[in-house]
Amino acid sequence: MNNIPTISFQGEKNEREFEFINLNDLFVKIKEGLDHNPNKPHRLGFFALLVVTEGEGSHHVDLSEYSLKKGTVLKIAKGQVHAFEENPSYDGFLIVFTEEFVLNYFSKSSIEFISHLYNYHISKAAVDGINFNEPFIEQLKIELAMENTYAQKNIVAAMLELYLLRLERLSQTVAPPKQSKYYPLFLEFKNLVEKNYVTTRNVKDYADKLLVSSKHLNRIVKEFTLNTAKHFIDDFVILETKRAIASTNYSLKEIGYAVGFDEVTNFTKFFKKHTNTTPKQFKTGL
Repeated sequence: MNNIPTISFQGEKNEREFEFINLNDLFVKIKEGLDHNPNKPHRLGFFALLVVTEGEGSHHVDLSEYSLKKGTVLKIAKGQVHAFEENPSYDGFLIVFTEEFVLNYFSKSSIEFISHLYNYHISKAAVDGINFNEPFIEQLKIELAMENTYAQKNIVAAMLELYLLRLERLSQTVAPPKQSKYYPLFLEFKNLVEKNYVTTRNVKDYADKLLVSSKHLNRIVKEFTLNTAKHFIDDFVILETKRAIASTNYSLKEIGYAVGFDEVTNFTKFFKKHTNTTPKQFKTGL
């Protein structure tokens, strides 16, 4: 939905791939005013890790409210909608990095294991009680303060990659896929769904674009999500619909049209089939 602002990466010192931000500094900037309101729902055009080192609070990600406390790490994937609470009483760091940073510096095998990057539906967003946050933060600080920046991006990426793998081990509920050679195809399918869900929810259309059979596509998607390709597509439509209802001022008719339904009746039937409630009831319950 166009009414949910998408925030692109705006690093300092012309950096466009990775940034390490002290939350106190960020909260000061928020009070001074930014080009968007971080307390309102906004969509990320990059990945983020919210690492809490002191205090308590909460954070909204895709309609869910997560409790924050010392030792909590909140993983926010590219494309997710999130919002900071007003007047936060916790401290820590925000680590943001782009998809280009991941693809250029992470190993392919690691990307396949770190499911939250591209398939956050099967991985918990919040991980509590992390006992390796402090060493990671301190190592990052030391590296980023180095005057000798030779291979610095590679070193930072290696540190982040290892940290994410350790996080994934704690939060993973699905076994890593055995046929990892199909992971690029799954990612391509996911990207196609995000770009084309308004115009088609037909599995065959996506299979044709990927030059594979519908049966083969279903097998691949099941491998990574434990659900069918159709289930993945419909789930994404429902998620975008809920995001729009919760975060915009559009009417239900406008939202239905925006996610690919010409008739409100069909939109209502689809939503109720997958959520056991109508869009109107969902909105009323927010």
